[in-house]
Amino acid sequence: MPTLPSDVPQPAILVEGLTKSFGDVQAVRGIDLSVPRGTILGLLGPNGAGKTTTLRILTTLLPPDGGRAEVNGHDVVREAAEVRRSIGLTGQNASVLAALTGRENLEFIGRLFHLGAAPARSRATELLEQFGLTDAADRLARTYSGGMRRRLDLAASLMGRPAVLFLDEPTTGLDPRSRLGMWDTIRSLRAGGTTVLLTTQNLDEADELADEIVVIDHGVVIAAGTAEKLKGRVGGDVLEFTVPERARLAEAAAVVAARAAGEPSVDTETGLVSVRVGDRGSEALIDAARGLDSADIQIRGLMLRRPSLDDAFLALTGHAVENHSTAERPGRGRGGRGGRRRRGPDDGTGVRS
Repeated sequence: MPTLPSDVPQPAILVEGLTKSFGDVQAVRGIDLSVPRGTILGLLGPNGAGKTTTLRILTTLLPPDGGRAEVNGHDVVREAAEVRRSIGLTGQNASVLAALTGRENLEFIGRLFHLGAAPARSRATELLEQFGLTDAADRLARTYSGGMRRRLDLAASLMGRPAVLFLDEPTTGLDPRSRLGMWDTIRSLRAGGTTVLLTTQNLDEADELADEIVVIDHGVVIAAGTAEKLKGRVGGDVLEFTVPERARLAEAAAVVAARAAGEPSVDTETGLVSVRVGDRGSEALIDAARGLDSADIQIRGLMLRRPSLDDAFLALTGHAVENHSTAERPGRGRGGRGGRRRRGPDDGTGVRS
């Protein structure tokens, strides 16, 4: 790996040519990353793209087949112990011990970090207060709600005051209020100087939190930049509307396809049709309205909007992101797609470093 000039700050995460295969399956095929200290990187990609495999390599849970990676200045293979001492990891599923209280869970993790009894107790008290769990500190974790368990899980990953925090879909299964609270917590960690690598399939989450976004597909990086930069790659406005009569969805999509700058995206669950129209704007809107009216297709909510991160993801990967659930993003979110999330082969480590 090239040596950086002495006047250039060492990134918190530096990856070059990372590869990993499982039999004949190439999960990671030459990924490069550079994450500045004190920032949030959003790592996006469809199921099976290689996100979780990359995260597991960076947290020393998997050895790479090729390439190199450094976390907090330490090589993930040659200096694995040093890497583990400087990181925290929260997996997709809260891995708290149900038979222990919230306080005991944190103190247990603290002892694993060799904090000693008194420092572990003090740190646990601090984190319980920070995450709004003081009143429930001495209750068994099995009595916690899903949102409380996720907060406790994140608190546990911070017991060792990590310089770098890895979050693998941290808001999976959370209700909207708990998710917003988790976002506030992640922002506060960045403000305090913690570097965060966040994998997510909630594009609103990436849009809200990430300083930079990297999109990977089939084990390679296909795009990188700020959310606004990625949205800009879509080009022009997006026309969208809902078709109440689901049997006519395909017909409605065909009508607007002839007037669009790209292939329409159709959500069969919500009846939403979205299509890029480039710089035609209001002309495309009027044209589409006339065409749909001539075909006697009833629609609702015909509108033009600026591209979203969902549109950018669709343009880059060729399909919409698999969302967590229709409850998490009802009807039309900022990007306008519902649909249930499907688990793929790259999901779920469930392990905290």
